[in-house]
Amino acid sequence: MPEPRHTLSACRGGMVDFWAEWCGPCRAIAPVLEELAEASEGRVTLMKVNVDENHGLAVRYAIRSIPTIVFFKDGVVVDRVVGAAPRAVLRDIVNARA
Repeated sequence: MPEPRHTLSACRGGMVDFWAEWCGPCRAIAPVLEELAEASEGRVTLMKVNVDENHGLAVRYAIRSIPTIVFFKDGVVVDRVVGAAPRAVLRDIVNARA
């Protein structure tokens, strides 16, 4: 898998899940994010950034709480969701931003 710091700025359409292994809500939302990425039929790519292993990226993107999902379009942050949001909220963002 490519280094996250190199791929985030090049992300054309994607969501980046900032998470940690010890985070229960992170584990709960992971399957939802995977389903949404698959359902987008290639319009949205899911990348995962473990904040314990990539502290610099978490700082760069001002991640203060996890899970945080950051949405990119053409390499620019266009939205973010903090916490384990409902599937419908995430789906609406994916549909609007993809």
